[in-house]
Amino acid sequence: MIVVDSSVWIDYFNGVATPEVERLDALLGFTPVAIGDLILVEVLQGFRHDRDVATARELFGSMPLLAMLGSQNACKAAANDRTLRSRGITVRKTIDAIIATACIEANMPLLFSDRDFMPYVEHLGLEAA
Repeated sequence: MIVVDSSVWIDYFNGVATPEVERLDALLGFTPVAIGDLILVEVLQGFRHDRDVATARELFGSMPLLAMLGSQNACKAAANDRTLRSRGITVRKTIDAIIATACIEANMPLLFSDRDFMPYVEHLGLEAA
């Protein structure tokens, strides 16, 4: 099972052809895909039309939902941020720290196109899907 970040879902729903979207297309129906609760928020808030929200909710409703925060992951995400800062790497978005940490803690690979996840791959063991 893998988690797909909003950076990929947004391109997917907008019909943008990227290597990550092609990978997602290949996975759907063949590999279990989970949706993180925070990723769900990010994706759904971006739609302008209710019909698009309904389409996305139908797709996401068939996927396992990964709770991404909670007190344990909150503390671990903060620790991961401090670890990266001690190495001279600044995490630009707290939500990315939480998503990366949740995937690391759940031992689930993350499919992403957002470069902000690379320090988590290179230094903290996040598996890129």
